[in-house]
Amino acid sequence: MSAENDDGKIRITAEDLDRIQAPATAQSPEGPGGFGSVLEPALPATEESSGSLLRKAWAYLGLAGLTGALLAWGICEPWFHDGGQPTWANVILFPLMLVLMCVGFGMAESVVEHSTRKALIRGSLGVALGIVFGFVFYFIANVIFTIGISILAQSGGLSIKSPALWITRAIAWMGFGVAGGLVYGIVGQSGRKCLYGVAGGVLGAGLGGFLFDPISIATKGAGTSRAIGMALFGAATGIAMGLVESALKDRWIYVAAGPLAGKQFILYKPLTIVGSHQSCDIYLFKDQSVMARHAAIELRNGRALLRAFGPVSVQGRLSNEAVLHSGDTIQIGRYGFLYRDRERHSR
Repeated sequence: MSAENDDGKIRITAEDLDRIQAPATAQSPEGPGGFGSVLEPALPATEESSGSLLRKAWAYLGLAGLTGALLAWGICEPWFHDGGQPTWANVILFPLMLVLMCVGFGMAESVVEHSTRKALIRGSLGVALGIVFGFVFYFIANVIFTIGISILAQSGGLSIKSPALWITRAIAWMGFGVAGGLVYGIVGQSGRKCLYGVAGGVLGAGLGGFLFDPISIATKGAGTSRAIGMALFGAATGIAMGLVESALKDRWIYVAAGPLAGKQFILYKPLTIVGSHQSCDIYLFKDQSVMARHAAIELRNGRALLRAFGPVSVQGRLSNEAVLHSGDTIQIGRYGFLYRDRERHSR
């Protein structure tokens, strides 16, 4: 550390020099005054363990599904009629539930990333897609359920206590999971995200449908059973989507330090932009040292190539360009990342 000697002169030690970054270059024009800056302490941890639970995809998608389902139930339940002439609430309950769940799935990731701009855009798209898919898949689910009920009635197996009825409802509700997964992938602009979302949505919605009647038997109340059953349906759909997506991912960036610690960004796109502008695929907020477009990760020929437009440290060394290997640590400002790749081994 620098110190002042008895002669009044300030001495700068080698330790001080090691902590100074290189001056800003043409590639990093936003360097502080062009005179370099002091590096933050060494960042990334080597394990994907730190961070808030709500930054896990299965957690925030599960919460989004739960919120959407319960909100739809709360709106419709006071006017819902069991038996007799159906009301408007009977007609729109499930389509509304799916619309609100789709909005939640569309917005959830952007909300976690603190990107208001993306959340509004994806939420609006979720409303439009949710309305279309909501009524389409509600119609499909009704057709499947009606056919199943007819078969059970003819065979004498139509009973709320019959597992055959539970399975019939589960199959019908799987269509809602398909809709939720499609919206999640479409707003994320990724075909693979659609595929993973649909797979998870089908599993979660099927589980919710299968348990709906047993819950009704246990609670002995129509309104209560609908609330619990729909809450389980919404949460299970979102949780399953997040778990399936995480289990099937190939390449991803895990945030090991900084405001987004615990969040993972799956690299779906051929080119992923990292920066402080909300339009970036990986939005880094609350750090003035991060440029609007600070770096890019390009997937090419089975490899991930990082290109830096501002100061980026890979494995503790400043780098303008680097081929990433599984286990590599990356530092941008006060954010620390781990790059992971299922197809390549750590160095």
